[in-house]
Amino acid sequence: MTASAHGTILLTGVNGQVGFELARSLQGLGRVVALERGGLDLRDLDQVRRVVREVKPTLIVNAAAHTAVDQAETEINAAMLLNAQAPGVLAQEAKRLGAAMVHYSTDYVFDGAKAGSYVEDDAVNPQNVYGKSKLAGEQAIAESGCPHLIFRTSWVYGMRGKNFLLTMLRLGAQRDELSVVADQHGAPTWANTIAVLSANVLSQAAASHGDSRDWWQQHSGVYHLTAAGATSWYGFAEAIFEFADLEKKPLVKPIPAASYPTPATRPSNSRLSNDKLENTFGLRAPDWRAALRLCMTAR
Repeated sequence: MTASAHGTILLTGVNGQVGFELARSLQGLGRVVALERGGLDLRDLDQVRRVVREVKPTLIVNAAAHTAVDQAETEINAAMLLNAQAPGVLAQEAKRLGAAMVHYSTDYVFDGAKAGSYVEDDAVNPQNVYGKSKLAGEQAIAESGCPHLIFRTSWVYGMRGKNFLLTMLRLGAQRDELSVVADQHGAPTWANTIAVLSANVLSQAAASHGDSRDWWQQHSGVYHLTAAGATSWYGFAEAIFEFADLEKKPLVKPIPAASYPTPATRPSNSRLSNDKLENTFGLRAPDWRAALRLCMTAR
């Protein structure tokens, strides 16, 4: 890799929430080859190898994933294929090419038992299939030996795809009252925040003095990347309706998670510390409420 640019950037999952934002944020950092499932189906590992070898990227940004947390409980093989095996193959091919890789993981690698915010070195203990598959993906990338940045994020939302924000807006327009879990805490994180901060980190890599391989060797690893602050799903819903342009807003009632059982167990504490990201790259994420307001007014 040269010091001035990343050359060719292979971006997967371009139709997803984060991938869509990355397709814009990565412009100017290199030639972006953004592929949807039709051009790169991560379920076909042979195709993954073939496409990477054809594109010859100097950087792979993997924003594709099996993100249906509850469905993953019964779609174990699909979740492991997309979240663990495919990232592992991408990392192996990156290593083979001398390329670097950026990958996105989740707060669900933790069990939620910690009282404070999780740091990168805290013990992992995923409680659902999705978390286990994402952790396996992290491990496969690390084991490949390729230079990499793994960004763990949480409670991702945006104005496209399937997410809590859009679900609340849809249900809020249909119902007078909504019950939302109030004893699980985390940081709602706008997909745009993830993409912008990722691009900022990568611009630092591109601007590094000397051979950027040194930069990647020094900075490879796991980083937490979420919005600042924290709330509950109930607090998230309350803020959504505070900012929403609805003629009549629903009453939001707080309930315990035990009253809303789901196939996948979710950690009660999903808070992640961004200190490593800030100390290493000088980047501070916006407060979750400020980002949510911007997301909802910028559409």
